Amino acid sequence: MSSQTSTPTFVRSDLVILGGGGLAVVLAGIAHYADWTAVVAFVVSAVAVTLLATLVGRSVEQLGDRFGPGATGVLQSALGNLPELFICIFALRAGLVDVVKAALVGSVLANLLFVLGLAFVVGGLRHGTQRLDSERARTIAVLMLLSVSAMAIPSLAHGLHTPAVAHEKAFSIIVAVVLLVLFALSLPASLKRGSAAADPHAEAPRWSVGLAIGLLALASALAAFVSDWFVDALEPAMDALDVSQVFAGLVVVAIAGNAIENIVGVQLAAKGQSEYAFAVILNSPIQIALVLAPALVLISVVFGLSTLTLVFSPLLVACLLLSVVLATVITIDGESNWLEGASLIALYAIIAVAFWWG
Repeated sequence: MSSQTSTPTFVRSDLVILGGGGLAVVLAGIAHYADWTAVVAFVVSAVAVTLLATLVGRSVEQLGDRFGPGATGVLQSALGNLPELFICIFALRAGLVDVVKAALVGSVLANLLFVLGLAFVVGGLRHGTQRLDSERARTIAVLMLLSVSAMAIPSLAHGLHTPAVAHEKAFSIIVAVVLLVLFALSLPASLKRGSAAADPHAEAPRWSVGLAIGLLALASALAAFVSDWFVDALEPAMDALDVSQVFAGLVVVAIAGNAIENIVGVQLAAKGQSEYAFAVILNSPIQIALVLAPALVLISVVFGLSTLTLVFSPLLVACLLLSVVLATVITIDGESNWLEGASLIALYAIIAVAFWWG
């Protein structure tokens, strides 16, 4: 009787992620070492990165009951950015600083506009007006606005020709340290908020702790190799497609590296769990601004890579701030509908087209 009611270790979606990810990694390796065309190598490695990011998220999800929902939410956001972290490190090693800057901004835009908009559209069409906890929405929106604004200040100082221009590298390092400290200070509130936003319908974990940690380690290690292959194919592929490297970072790297939030957030909205979807989606841009961007600034200095500063192009800064303000206005009242979601997606499409030609 117990064998009939027991939950299998691997369900169909697990097998798709594991099998598809393994196949994509093998094909990405063959494409890299067998000198396939740059476009094919780029596409295959991008798919592999996306599936590995999804496997990282699934592994952390299966550890959920052991760490608790709050800690799991923070851990998932942090580890979910590992593929993008690897891509950015290899891109800095290759001197593709503009790609890294565009990827950082693109990760914020992809979550604020595309993923959040898609979640509102799917949830709105299926369940009507989406209700959000207004107090939680306000807290997340304010932290997001503050963190992204802080990340943009070095760019504003550069554009306004302030005395800080002569010390851009040092200024970026100071801002990076301050943002990391702010992240550490926000952790207690994030853990509490994560617990409150926990998925009420979450299923019991199917994987043992050892299996989940093993697959997490495997996915992270493979992501490091695939990220290197991805960056090697990036520049020649963009030249072949006549697409700017900034567009590649803004759209391709950002979406591939944030596959976890892209999939999980929309799935939760489709189930009518709008509050949980909102928390999951918007936790990612906060992590980008408070952790990934400042960490990359410090890594570029410590390991002697191409220097990364927090000075972005005026158009990137304008798109970043406009998007944060729009997302805040839409969500601050604690409600959303499919039309507001469609508006966010439309703005994302316009921004992407603006960077197509470089």
